[in-house]
Amino acid sequence: MLQILFYLSSGLFLGWSLGANDAANIFGTAVGTKMVRFYTAAIICSIFVLLGATISGAGASHTLGKLGAIDTMSGAFIVALAAAFTVMWMTKVGLPVSTSQAIVGSILGWNFFSGTHTDISALTKIVGTWVFSPVLSSLFAFLFFHIIKWMLDNSKIHLIRLDSLTRFGLILAGIFGSYSLGANNIANVMGVFVQSSPFKDLNLGSIFNFSGVQQLFLLGGIAIAIGIFTYSRKVMMTVGSRIFKLSPISALVVVLASSTVLFLFASQGLKDILVSHGLPSFPLVPVSSSQAVVGSIIGISLAKGGKNVNFRILGKVSIGWVATPVASAIIAYVALFFMQNVFMQDVFIK
Repeated sequence: MLQILFYLSSGLFLGWSLGANDAANIFGTAVGTKMVRFYTAAIICSIFVLLGATISGAGASHTLGKLGAIDTMSGAFIVALAAAFTVMWMTKVGLPVSTSQAIVGSILGWNFFSGTHTDISALTKIVGTWVFSPVLSSLFAFLFFHIIKWMLDNSKIHLIRLDSLTRFGLILAGIFGSYSLGANNIANVMGVFVQSSPFKDLNLGSIFNFSGVQQLFLLGGIAIAIGIFTYSRKVMMTVGSRIFKLSPISALVVVLASSTVLFLFASQGLKDILVSHGLPSFPLVPVSSSQAVVGSIIGISLAKGGKNVNFRILGKVSIGWVATPVASAIIAYVALFFMQNVFMQDVFIK
């Protein structure tokens, strides 16, 4: 049992890193504009990340599993640890790094080390979202901004009433985004352990079923919540105020746009509806909340004429996104070598 907990510790560490960096971005713009207090945002985000992870977290993990089915606990431990160290380093310098990119890089490192074939179709779907999700977020933010602006221009809402409605809207959008984040990004935290999960399904007749995967995702969700409370404030301020100065209304638009994108890539129900009607659907893959938020902020800036964007900060964020999967893959490969040849632990089934 102690060995199992030791191996899972790297996934919990990665969950903490995700909470510190990615999860809090759901409320980063709200906190950055001082519309919602940090601890209020942290409590709400933690609760709904947990719900999203345990109720709807299986969809995105399925695609991640196709990329690399890591078949030993020791291998999964190293893969998650390499991703966590990469995310922690990026967090330390205050950059909204992509946890999705970190775990994908680590899985590719495992594939190279173990000689496992990489599913190019799954990789293409995942990498495609690294480009498509911020572009889609930017588009949604651009559209939402003009819709809300038109509504405000054609209504006579008192400023005090508008402030109250904006705060309420930010909280509702944050709830929606937190649930979608838990459903989508829990695959980054615990997805690599699914193949070798030690947890058994808990059944109470036909009344209650709590699967082993849900138990795994619950642990990951708790780790994310701890990360939100202990280390997320710095990244919140980077996203919420340094890339582009946001008004409260703009902050609401950013949260709505980024949350919508996370939901589209996490909802199994929406995918089933679209497929049943012969319509194209979004792949169920883990996408980065950081990329979605930054894309939304760029969309807002374009809607306002493209002025006042801090391109120096944006450039640093972009460099982080490129460096993350490469660094994570290298760290995973080297760590797997030491685990296998120094500590004599099989990191894959030969």
